[in-house]
Amino acid sequence: MTSVKEFRIEEPASADELGLGAFVFTDDYSVFDWGKMPDQIPSKGASLCSMGAFNFELLEDEGVPTHYRGVVEDGEVVPLREASRPPWEMAIDLTQVPDLPHEGRDYDYDAFHAEAGENYLVPLEIVFRNRVPVGSSLRSRTDPADHGLDFDSWPDEAVDLDEPIVEFSTKYEESDRYLSREEADDIAGIAHIDDLEAVAREVNRIVTEQAAAGGLTHEDGKIECLYFDGEIRVADVVGTFDENRFSYEGTQISKEVIRQYHKRTQPEWVEAVGAAKEQAKAENIADWRELCEVQPDHLDEDVLQVASDMYTAGANAYTGLELFDAPPIDSAIGAVRRL
Repeated sequence: MTSVKEFRIEEPASADELGLGAFVFTDDYSVFDWGKMPDQIPSKGASLCSMGAFNFELLEDEGVPTHYRGVVEDGEVVPLREASRPPWEMAIDLTQVPDLPHEGRDYDYDAFHAEAGENYLVPLEIVFRNRVPVGSSLRSRTDPADHGLDFDSWPDEAVDLDEPIVEFSTKYEESDRYLSREEADDIAGIAHIDDLEAVAREVNRIVTEQAAAGGLTHEDGKIECLYFDGEIRVADVVGTFDENRFSYEGTQISKEVIRQYHKRTQPEWVEAVGAAKEQAKAENIADWRELCEVQPDHLDEDVLQVASDMYTAGANAYTGLELFDAPPIDSAIGAVRRL
């Protein structure tokens, strides 16, 4: 189980065959790598499942291989367009996910790949960036000059990039870290880093064009991939408001809204999370959460409703479908601005 969606195995993968399974989306949310937070956001799970399914079908139409099989309605696997209501469950092909042994923060990827063979989930997240919004980790890790930008320091507003940036980070480590290209290539195993980047750039192009058609700006996002039978396929979920950052007329429409709200209203918890991560790094401890002495508080019901409307109205706008009984995107974003 992940922090926001459940994982069901129907037929496990083997060394030579993909398996069958499903994601069951929930209304849970996670920020700052905390895991399940104290509240739920109504209809969030259905909005993520709907957007993910819509994007997988877009990718398949464009010739990008994926692990998607359809959405599940009344026990049947169907395309999103044939579903009679917003889905909560997505049918997928399964690959192997070996254990990643570690001592403290030292991870044994050789052992992972020895068990993975040629059918495995690549233990990387491939990140693409079209702009650098407020809150992007790129601001704390790099300077504008590193990307050919003519700024002495990062400005207070979002910065558009002439060409997308592609980066690689770890997937299964307790605290994710960004990697050099050489490190990422080693961790990827027999899946070549150039091929992973090419798939990420194509996904970015498709999602960016779809967002623009719905009046949204696609700022950044990530994909995960599986390797099977010599082919890279897009896995996990693609192009949702949790995996990607979008904006509408300059206002964020993504999980970043909730992250920034916590920074403003629960700074003690956010600071404690940061301190715990730094302590874990210094002491070579894998799980930083056990070091965090502050717990997150519940959010007010009106804040959860604003978040729900953002997810559902945003899904309607992005897909061009009336999936949810949600306010118009202008109204939903107006409420976000007032948070």
